[in-house]
Amino acid sequence: MMHAMTLINDLLAYLPTFAVNVARLCVWLVLLSLVFVPLERWLAVRKAHLPRRALALNLGLYFLNSLLPAAIVGMLMAVVAAAAQAALPAALPAAVGALPLLVKLPLSLLIAEIGFYWGHRLSHQWPWLWHFHSVHHKPEHLYFLINTHAHPVDMVVTRLFGMTPLYILGLASASAGGSATPALVIVIGTIWGFFIHSNLRVRLGPLESLIATPAFHHWHHTSVAPLDRNFSSTLPFLDRVFGTWHLPDSWPAAYGLAEPAASAPPQPATTTP
Repeated sequence: MMHAMTLINDLLAYLPTFAVNVARLCVWLVLLSLVFVPLERWLAVRKAHLPRRALALNLGLYFLNSLLPAAIVGMLMAVVAAAAQAALPAALPAAVGALPLLVKLPLSLLIAEIGFYWGHRLSHQWPWLWHFHSVHHKPEHLYFLINTHAHPVDMVVTRLFGMTPLYILGLASASAGGSATPALVIVIGTIWGFFIHSNLRVRLGPLESLIATPAFHHWHHTSVAPLDRNFSSTLPFLDRVFGTWHLPDSWPAAYGLAEPAASAPPQPATTTP
């Protein structure tokens, strides 16, 4: 009985924080909608009518995947941080922590992006990961909210691939000061994720070799050949390095899963077209 009362009291104590997080997500949703809804009407890759049921599902996943994976990853990273602190020589995190933010943030973005790349690529190649990741590939129409149309397990796994190296290398720690870098990495990656999933017919010329764009990521969601390309979320040069780059002048003819069932992952890419 005492344990139940303690749990209830803990839940009640957390309610104000939960309410603040939900309110923050509502504000973000309004801002994202103000930016993307009109742009996607004017500059759409292709027009599509989104059923209310699909919109409701995407809105629900937006809130679920903005809250649950972050909480789970936060707890797991606390364990990783403690293990890294015990295993690493004290001089390493001290030296890395002394780096200015203007150096540490780009370095963290690069290292995390390499982790995200391989977490994403393996999610296409390992059947048990594809089982969760295939949820993200089911939509046959891309627009900004598809960024959070995913299974929470998939989001947790991908973030672990990106965040764990930061803690192991001392670029992030359990301290208040050390937590700023991974938080910025997640925020930047999340905001960019809404952009690359958007239904925007925009091309950035030479910049497309440096930063991911809707055209680059739309080819990742294609349901026609070539499949299994463009795994980077922000830095597409990694796809050039690892042989998975594909960015023609055209746009994909269709999106979604290549097969009716998502029981098997697509074949991994081995060469660059």
